[in-house]
Amino acid sequence: MFNTLGNLLSLTTFGESHGVAYGGIINNFPAGLAVDLDKVQYELNRRKPGQSAIVTQRKESDTVKFLSGIFDGKTTGTPIGFIIENENQKSKDYDHIAGAYRPSHADFTYDQKFGFRDHRGGGKSSARETMNWVVAGALAKQLLPEIEINAYVSSVGDIFCEKPYQALDFSQTESNDVRCPDAETAEKMIARIKEIKKEGNTIGGTITCVIKNVPVGIGEPIFSKLQAELAKAMLNINACKGFEYGSGFCGAKMTGKEHNDQFNTDFSTKSNLSGGIQGGISNGMDIYFRVAFKPVATILRPQDSIDKEGNPVIVEGKGRHDPCVVPRAVPVVESLAAFVLADLFLINKTRNINNF
Repeated sequence: MFNTLGNLLSLTTFGESHGVAYGGIINNFPAGLAVDLDKVQYELNRRKPGQSAIVTQRKESDTVKFLSGIFDGKTTGTPIGFIIENENQKSKDYDHIAGAYRPSHADFTYDQKFGFRDHRGGGKSSARETMNWVVAGALAKQLLPEIEINAYVSSVGDIFCEKPYQALDFSQTESNDVRCPDAETAEKMIARIKEIKKEGNTIGGTITCVIKNVPVGIGEPIFSKLQAELAKAMLNINACKGFEYGSGFCGAKMTGKEHNDQFNTDFSTKSNLSGGIQGGISNGMDIYFRVAFKPVATILRPQDSIDKEGNPVIVEGKGRHDPCVVPRAVPVVESLAAFVLADLFLINKTRNINNF
């Protein structure tokens, strides 16, 4: 199984939803960084279940324990090992799908690929895996303190935050349960998620991420373009269905005259339809991208499906599930963006003698 993210800076992970613990090993993290462990836990708390009425009510502290690579509050340059113990599994909630496949879930594909699957909480396909990514991303944020990374929920179903990101106050993102910095839109989103939850159904949405103060030159010219590395990271998030940056798909409707970002004399650009990336390399402008998430596959209502033998069955989700994944995915998007940038930042140190 390919369970490693990154090139030079890398994260290798382990764990299942109803196993003993999740955890990971971060390799090639530079030595000498004073680590604020409270900031790491803060990011995990943003992601953990049971935060509000619009997310899963599984109760987990999601407390990270570092096993190696940090001494006297500083990174040592050796592998950083950590674990996060599972505390509130209710495996019996999944007994009814031990031999059946939930529609649009990973049950069938995991069974076919491995010939055996852990049906409890989805096993390895569970979104609890993203805890590992948040730990790594929280450390990466501290490695690049000048870079500002702000993600927020920009849509739930057909409810969109219409304001451009430049008009938003990101300090308000954590002021509501849905993590949308526009209060009026947030209220509508929360009401819609509660309505969907009451129906035993789920709903999708999008997250927009804005990255400021990225120096010019981050990203590789060919197979590790900055946008490609960001897209790869985001598309690995459970339920992610799409990624676009800059003008995205709207750019396909434009002419070159409309789309080109003309330079100012200080090397900034008059517009930023490139999304802060040109030729796969950061150009110093804001990097912004949007990630689309499908409705969570497990719904609390009867659905026609099949069992392992192909016989028709009725499956119905039980237990504790998110009616909408996007509020809890915000810190995951930020963490992955930070990790990608830190990885490419370290690689960039080797590209020009003046970078040392």
